[in-house]
Amino acid sequence: MELKLSPNAVKVLERRYLRKDQEGKLIETPEEMFIRVASAIAQADKQYGKTEQDVKKLQESFFEIMTNLEFLPNSPCLMNAGKELGQLSACFTLPIEDSMESIFETLKVTSLIHKSGGGTGFNFSRLRPKNAVVKTTGGVASGPISFMRVYDAATEAVKQGGTRRGANMGILRVDHPDIMEFITCKENNNHITNFNISVAITDEFMHCLASGEDYDLIDPHTHKPVQRINAKEVFDLIVKQAHKNGEPGIIFIDRINQYNPTPGLGKIESTNPCGEQPLLPYESCDLGSINLDQMCRKVRGACEIDWERLKLVTRLAVHFLDNLIDVNKFPLPEIEQATKATRKIGLGVMGWASLLIRLNIPYNSEEAVALAEKVMGFILDVSNEKSLELGKTKGVFPAFEGSIYDKKEGQVRMRNATLTTIAPTGTISIIAGPCSSGIEPLFALSYYRSVMDNDKLVEVEPLFEQIARQRGFYSLKLMEKIAESASIKDIKEIPEDVRRVFVTSHDISPQWHVRMQAAFQKYVHNATSKTINFPHEAAIDEVRQAYILAFDLHCKGITIYRDKSREEQVLNVGKPKEKQDLKVAQEFKKEIAPRPRPEVIIGTTTKVATGCGNLYVTINVDEDGKPFELFTQMGKAGGCAASQLEATGRLVSLAFRAGIEVKSIIEQLRNIRCPSPSWEKGQRIFSCADAIARVVERRLVNVQVAPVSSEAVTIPMKHSHDDQLLASDLDDRANIVGVCPDCGGALRHEEGCVKCHACGYSKC
Repeated sequence: MELKLSPNAVKVLERRYLRKDQEGKLIETPEEMFIRVASAIAQADKQYGKTEQDVKKLQESFFEIMTNLEFLPNSPCLMNAGKELGQLSACFTLPIEDSMESIFETLKVTSLIHKSGGGTGFNFSRLRPKNAVVKTTGGVASGPISFMRVYDAATEAVKQGGTRRGANMGILRVDHPDIMEFITCKENNNHITNFNISVAITDEFMHCLASGEDYDLIDPHTHKPVQRINAKEVFDLIVKQAHKNGEPGIIFIDRINQYNPTPGLGKIESTNPCGEQPLLPYESCDLGSINLDQMCRKVRGACEIDWERLKLVTRLAVHFLDNLIDVNKFPLPEIEQATKATRKIGLGVMGWASLLIRLNIPYNSEEAVALAEKVMGFILDVSNEKSLELGKTKGVFPAFEGSIYDKKEGQVRMRNATLTTIAPTGTISIIAGPCSSGIEPLFALSYYRSVMDNDKLVEVEPLFEQIARQRGFYSLKLMEKIAESASIKDIKEIPEDVRRVFVTSHDISPQWHVRMQAAFQKYVHNATSKTINFPHEAAIDEVRQAYILAFDLHCKGITIYRDKSREEQVLNVGKPKEKQDLKVAQEFKKEIAPRPRPEVIIGTTTKVATGCGNLYVTINVDEDGKPFELFTQMGKAGGCAASQLEATGRLVSLAFRAGIEVKSIIEQLRNIRCPSPSWEKGQRIFSCADAIARVVERRLVNVQVAPVSSEAVTIPMKHSHDDQLLASDLDDRANIVGVCPDCGGALRHEEGCVKCHACGYSKC
């Protein structure tokens, strides 16, 4: 059969999912991957007395819905099912007790989970506050934030299964004495980079906030109040920091426990890295998503939802995710025990925005909100029916007794304690694509992809291009115009009805984002991963209103992102204050000019290991031993954009030739951070720029370079022109938070996650 995979989907599969031999050569096709996964998951039915024929038929059904791109499981399942590793879960939560033994035992388990491809969530609220006395040693506690930094450093050192970077969720209760330090612990975007953080807000806190009262901070060790603090003061700081850079998020911890299906097993304290999966300690969860973009059919020329197909796919998806638990190879016995006790699964959706477009419904409309409730309500009803059916044939989950389903009258004998979750679908939506991520709106309709030095290729969202050609308003010039704008709402060349439907995240007010999240949450057992987008100019009070609205509409949490809010913390660009500043700048410009290249020049090349691969830094000096130019080249393993490295090299060379003090150049480059730091000879290398600074310091400051008069040394520099989406091409697009460490594309904040649409990289 011929799979309908986009070129980008094939690229992502080849890079991250398909089997490779020891030399890194592909030994599996996409079709063979789906056969491998379908076969491995279907085998679970043998444990319940099914025949080979039954298993074969089920395998074919699983294969069909995956190859039709109607349903895909979470990435670890696609990567590991049918392989020796066999770890298929996406997310885990681990307990941290108030002892060194517990802290570092959990850290060890965390490293094993990250290595196997999973993400982890922690609640640090049990740790005693900073400066509290430790009786056993007579010393003082360093507090939960210090141990978060330890976990962050350990995560940085472990790459998940060779395919994914570790991701964590750090949670602290709003009544912990260190809450104010926690709220601001990520004020600097370069700190604790492998964590999303969320404040666990209680109903009592929200009551105190509404009435303007103070509330108690409780020492988790003594369980006694140690201070009273004003709820508004704390909430204002949360809102201020979220407005500043999107951190922290909020989870409504009491509401989460209100829907805890197994209260007898304990309270839920934490979630997975993106907040959509609340779990008990040591539980893991298996996620998968139905592609709603495939759940429609043409009737008399118009699209409508194919409810029968959606029902069939939903039933198979529930069966698939339940089977996954039985064939899963868990990284720890405690995790296997906890997961199988509740058999929680999380079936969600992707392609929601794409479906709305096909149905000619604007994302920011009452019709869309109502349809969200109808679609997710339907999926939950069908999921319940299937879980009941599995409960009868395979048995209920072991922790059924005492659960919310264990009633004296009318017992609901469910196979799974939870069924639905709206999870991020960054990479699997690329595989299933082109389709929109999760329940997010489209982020752009047209954008540039850099393919050569001075050449740009305009890429257009397929549904939009299809409509543009059908309606006769497609032109390359118009697509370029759209690529330079965040929205089409004011582009008059496009018909009004098309502008109304093709809305992007820039067009949608935060209130509509929250309402859409709440509509899905109404029929989701677990929680919903969604980013509430704000324009750059949004006021702090607008963030506050969104948080309150999320609580009022019964969301279980909220994550916001104000456009460019992280970028402005990294780039502190100022304008000349007065004419005097301009005059000084002009005089400065007259005094400084790059000196011409001498006849004789010689250099050294230094190899530095960075988080993106080996970086080779060449520094050439003139006859007088003065630094003259700098070249950089990333080795084969590198992922940084060649254009950015070349730009850095050119600017440093210009500074050398203009006589700028070397130490000043080092100060400007040093400690610049990116998502993938590394260690080199006992030193932490924060980025390629930081690596360049350290080489310059080592070669030109710490070592005296003697003048030379020999013949020039020619060092060939290889330049690559990757087919990649550069962040510089998209600096006016929504939600960009940095550069992808794998391909150099634009990293975006979506679904409570950071991900790259160009290659499928994600931090969740």
